[in-house]
Amino acid sequence: MAAAAKKLVVCGGSGFLGSRICKFGVQRGWDVTSISRSGEPRWEAVTETRTAPAWARRVSWERADIFAPETYAPLLRGANYAVHSMGILLEADYKGVLSGKESPLTGLRKVFGAGPPPGSGTPGASKNSKLTYEAMNRDSAILAAQAAAEGGVDAFAYISASGTAPGLPSRYLSTKRDAEQQLAAAATKPAAGAQPLGRPIFVRAPFLYDAGARPLTLPIAAIAGAGTVVNRFTGGALTNLLGTLGTKPLKADEVAEAVIEALSDESVSGAVEVPQIVELANRAWRKGML
Repeated sequence: MAAAAKKLVVCGGSGFLGSRICKFGVQRGWDVTSISRSGEPRWEAVTETRTAPAWARRVSWERADIFAPETYAPLLRGANYAVHSMGILLEADYKGVLSGKESPLTGLRKVFGAGPPPGSGTPGASKNSKLTYEAMNRDSAILAAQAAAEGGVDAFAYISASGTAPGLPSRYLSTKRDAEQQLAAAATKPAAGAQPLGRPIFVRAPFLYDAGARPLTLPIAAIAGAGTVVNRFTGGALTNLLGTLGTKPLKADEVAEAVIEALSDESVSGAVEVPQIVELANRAWRKGML
């Protein structure tokens, strides 16, 4: 008797990276469900064409509000794996810019034009706070993880970041690290009466690029690549200054493959840095060649 297919739920599966995680989950033969406000992706925003690729027919594209767990908690029950691939900056504020559909000036105004609120409140506190770093990078992940824990999910992957970038508020990275700490605590020391979170994985992704779907990411990736060389030449002295621009950029597909491989490998937990992301992606690629 054949074993039942693994079940994967991707919060933010309609996004640039999330849709690729769905794709590689399907290629593993997993039962894949995407959760997002839009349901099915707007394909021209995440791929080179306006039409859905063949693999997309094997994904259940569900509409839900990440800040309202009751809208998606049933989808997590009995799932083997869950991924949180949501956040602002590249996945929201820069989406139109990186796809070539919006001017860089407009995109920069979206990010830096208005000072975001402090955002130190509780998860999902109000509608007006949903587009802050605190809400999207941290609170939404905690809410999703709580629902995953209650649903008995075996492993929970959080798409974090390898660093910040020059000019970005420090809160971009600090909220990611805060989320990691709280998710780790939910796995090892859950609150009284709470179910422990399954194996937590923090994928600290660098700058992601895709020449076809998001043309502008290619020159930015080239700059980041050059920054990596310079940073290596200085023995890492520029790490804090350059942030992600001093870290090797990766193809979005490469990171997505690494996420799927990390979920399937019970020895992988905690922070997954760029070298391990590359190693996991290579391992996944070799499996696909067999």
